[in-house]
Amino acid sequence: MNVNNVELDKVMAFVQEVEQDHNQAVKVKKIKGSWNLEDGKPQFSAVLGHAQGNTSLESDAPPFLGGSGQKPDPVQYCLFGLSACFAQTFASVAAEKGVKLTELSVSAENKVNLSKSLGLSDEPIVESVKITVTASASGDDSKLKEIEQIARERCPGVYCLTKPIQLETELIES
Repeated sequence: MNVNNVELDKVMAFVQEVEQDHNQAVKVKKIKGSWNLEDGKPQFSAVLGHAQGNTSLESDAPPFLGGSGQKPDPVQYCLFGLSACFAQTFASVAAEKGVKLTELSVSAENKVNLSKSLGLSDEPIVESVKITVTASASGDDSKLKEIEQIARERCPGVYCLTKPIQLETELIES
């Protein structure tokens, strides 16, 4: 059964797998990208593998940070990922609750202070992030606020922004 472009049968089958073996809930996500050293080209590229194949992405800093501005900058991709993740979570929760959406759009914005990135201050680089959800449902919109709250609690992108996560960096000299 497909509700809100979410295949509930597949989700429920996965829920049953995880109920039987909690280790099935753990998935590793990884990308590997390369910095382009050729002048005038987008600075960073990566190929992301997914169930139906591969997608190539490129990123470039804006001109004021030394890029050419040919492609979205890394922070835009971060906001895209957050928006997409929140939308997926919202649509899935709505489907789980039997709410048929007639509209769903998600925007994410932040205000970036680059003075720390430039080595000029110790001010926070990002002070806050705002997610705006525009949604409507066929029939009764009364469950949308509840769905928003559950999506906020379950969204992996929101979790990454709001909870401390151990970060490791490793330099491999070639």
